[in-house]
Amino acid sequence: MPTSNGSRAHDIRAVVFDWRGTLVSELTPVGWVREALRRVGRDYDDHAVTTVLRAIQTPESLRRMRSPQGNTSAERHRDTYYGVFTAAGLDSELADELWAVESDPAYNRFAVDAAETFASLAKRGCKIGVLSNIHFDIRPVFERARLLDSVDAFVLSCEHGIQKPDPAIFHLALEELGTGPECTLMVGDRPSRDGVAVDIGMSTLLVPTLLDHERRRLHLVTSTVGAHREHRGARRARRRHRATAAVAPNTVEFTACGSRRRSSPEWP
Repeated sequence: MPTSNGSRAHDIRAVVFDWRGTLVSELTPVGWVREALRRVGRDYDDHAVTTVLRAIQTPESLRRMRSPQGNTSAERHRDTYYGVFTAAGLDSELADELWAVESDPAYNRFAVDAAETFASLAKRGCKIGVLSNIHFDIRPVFERARLLDSVDAFVLSCEHGIQKPDPAIFHLALEELGTGPECTLMVGDRPSRDGVAVDIGMSTLLVPTLLDHERRRLHLVTSTVGAHREHRGARRARRRHRATAAVAPNTVEFTACGSRRRSSPEWP
């Protein structure tokens, strides 16, 4: 769902992507708990998963895990999650596995159309940034996927002590890319975090959260960039048309055969 701050159209010169849920798949809460139970060697049927989720998804626990400071450092993220696990009465073995799954990028697979989208944007001359609320360095993940060289800037919350939806982290991404908000597109899957980019003047495209890496939906990004440029081109064409229509009467033109003729356009 593209949104905008209503300003005049500008060429998009950079695209900033969220990571989890946007460029890579994300485990559902059920999938997260089920995998942790499997790794620890316990039953991981629906009943077992539901029991754990009920323990860790109380209103207070959810509030703590969604803290606006929870991803500002690896230590703070770990303390937040282990605090929830302890309050829920989970044993240390299961708590460790829940944390391990949460922190393992192997469970976050790149969207099948990520590489081609990066390549298409590069051909259009767009810079690419990655802005993520994350508690570990994700550059090695991009390197393994052979996408590291495609990214012009990484802005990771754990490296800067701020996270979305703080407007400061969006400004930081713009600074790293060297582009203004009016010509930079933000792409993410969470309105409450990524959608805040609109408030600082960035056009924003919200896509469905990626749960299956085989699902193709990043064509929406290249379509949006193309639409901006087509709109911009149409504006320029209209200006050129108006300028041509305003040429003074009796100007000299050349015909296809090279002979000259005088045109006397009718004026209203």
